[in-house]
Amino acid sequence: MKLAFSWLTVLPLRVAGIEHGVDKRAAGRAIAWTPVVGVVIGAFVVGVLHLLAISNISALVAGFLVVGVVALSTRGMHLDGLADVADGLGCYGPPERALKVMKDGGAGPFGVVSLIVVLGAQAAALPHAHWGVVLLAFATSRAAFGICCLRGVPAARPEGLGALVAGTQHPLMVIGTWVVLAAAAIPLGWRAVVAVVVAFALVWVLVKHTGKRFGGITGDVLGAAAEIALLAVLVIA
Repeated sequence: MKLAFSWLTVLPLRVAGIEHGVDKRAAGRAIAWTPVVGVVIGAFVVGVLHLLAISNISALVAGFLVVGVVALSTRGMHLDGLADVADGLGCYGPPERALKVMKDGGAGPFGVVSLIVVLGAQAAALPHAHWGVVLLAFATSRAAFGICCLRGVPAARPEGLGALVAGTQHPLMVIGTWVVLAAAAIPLGWRAVVAVVVAFALVWVLVKHTGKRFGGITGDVLGAAAEIALLAVLVIA
């Protein structure tokens, strides 16, 4: 769990043995804990939204400020992944060409448009979301990593985060996590349950499509999956 928090947040956690590298087993266990990280981030977001609400700041401005705070608290990793995946899917050529575009570091037109649409929609939705929906959205977004890392899903590169976590998650663990999320959504109404189902479907399609387009997953695919799942729950629920 500490490894998951050290990966996905800016919390200054010291993880024993990390200086010697992280093996695949430890990485897989960290991925399994990521929904818990999402719940904690969601609780933090609820607190920030409450402070902004009592400060009498307009809802849209508050939404954009919260999106910025989340990016800072997570090092913007998922946003970088979203932009890179959009550019990779938008380019022509074989998987090698797409992976090269993704590794370039800059954001192309597809990446820029994706960031504008996704961040804008999240900013507009967050101030109007029930606190339970916010918690659910961030937990779901981090649970998306499990789908990306299912057994049988290969890595697109022999190195990097994708290679470290690819194929580490047992299907029963992933399915169980999403069933718990769907059950947790029931008190929030049928739209919340539908939102979890749609988020699952969108991430599944993303993993399948990037598998065909790139030859497997990369760390960027995990980031894109998280942002797409987050958006789906916030907008639908």
